[in-house]
Amino acid sequence: MFIKKILALRILRYLILAALLVLILTSYLSYHIRNETEQFIYDDINTIPKTYTALVLGASVKSNGELSTMLRDRVESALLLYHRGKVNRFLVSGDNRTTNYNEPVAMKKYLQERGVPEEDIFMDFAGFDTYDSVYRASYIFEVDNAIVVSQRFHLPRAVYIARSMGLNFYGYNGDRREYELESRNRFREVAANVKAWLELLINKEPHFKGDKIPITGKNN
Repeated sequence: MFIKKILALRILRYLILAALLVLILTSYLSYHIRNETEQFIYDDINTIPKTYTALVLGASVKSNGELSTMLRDRVESALLLYHRGKVNRFLVSGDNRTTNYNEPVAMKKYLQERGVPEEDIFMDFAGFDTYDSVYRASYIFEVDNAIVVSQRFHLPRAVYIARSMGLNFYGYNGDRREYELESRNRFREVAANVKAWLELLINKEPHFKGDKIPITGKNN
């Protein structure tokens, strides 16, 4: 019985130590990513550098094809960049895992309904996560200079991934309101930072590659 208690205490100590190490690692990564990217993220459209491409990162689409509030704000923010002459073309990147769910097509439709010519909109159907969207923007669409459009909580990770890949990407804050589940999204971002760091560490390839579609050429 005495030996079992000693073993149990040792196991408890190891578990506490492991939990502390995880907490320290995640806290450091979150701080490091924010610190490394803060100078490249903009809230003011007047001060953000001009680039050729707005990379709009996907988010949920409703069953009727309408953009969720969060995604609509991203697309509206990218549209503002376009009208202000900060970007020339859109790369809308998102999930199209099934025939009944298509984030890029929903974003393209929204942009076209607001007067954007079809030739200025490129779609990435395999932007399953932020890492894949950034990787494929460079590898497939040959984008090396872009403004990533997303919510403020998401931008440090997106810009960090891009800058770690040697890409000249900036971030534009698409926040236009308080969002439902915003606290949950911020909490999930802590784990997502670790995932992104590991993906960069092993130089992970995206789920799909494919043929080149240069952003400066004819769209898809």
